[in-house]
Amino acid sequence: MSAGKLIVITGPSGVGKGTIVRSLIARHPELYLSISATTRQPRPGEIDGKDYYFVSKEQFERAIEREELLEWAEYAGNYYGTPKTSVEEQINQGKWILLEIELIGARKVKKIFPDALLIFILPPSLEELGRRLRGRGQDSPEAISRRLVRARAEIEAKDEFNIQIVNDDLETAIEEIEKAIFGQ
Repeated sequence: MSAGKLIVITGPSGVGKGTIVRSLIARHPELYLSISATTRQPRPGEIDGKDYYFVSKEQFERAIEREELLEWAEYAGNYYGTPKTSVEEQINQGKWILLEIELIGARKVKKIFPDALLIFILPPSLEELGRRLRGRGQDSPEAISRRLVRARAEIEAKDEFNIQIVNDDLETAIEEIEKAIFGQ
């Protein structure tokens, strides 16, 4: 059996991580998406167990206490985290696992899995990122402002990652990530 691989994709909120990851999963059946747990409410169309494991704050805090999470962080008033057991089992089975997580979680994963491929997705500019966040229509102007402040700080950490890719053109960004993952 071939060795499993862990691929971490991160970047600021609104940069297109989810769209990129969905495209990679659709194109490459050998890639598996690790499903994160969160205490936030599902967005329209999201399905429990497919998009996220939607759990209560109490359930999440128990998982933290029991050290059942590979990484976790609090973001915008909600917890997000990666269940540890499923990721470890899939890697041990030789699977290539994608994690779509935020910066703090990516740093924690890097400590546990130093051989993970760490990819940071950048916006073309902060102005464009703001436009994308507003275009989603999911956040108040105050929340968008907070996300942009946080994005500036996250972008400063880009050099901690193996690869940095600007998501200016979605198809080009996906192709660059495919080259990084598969060495094409």
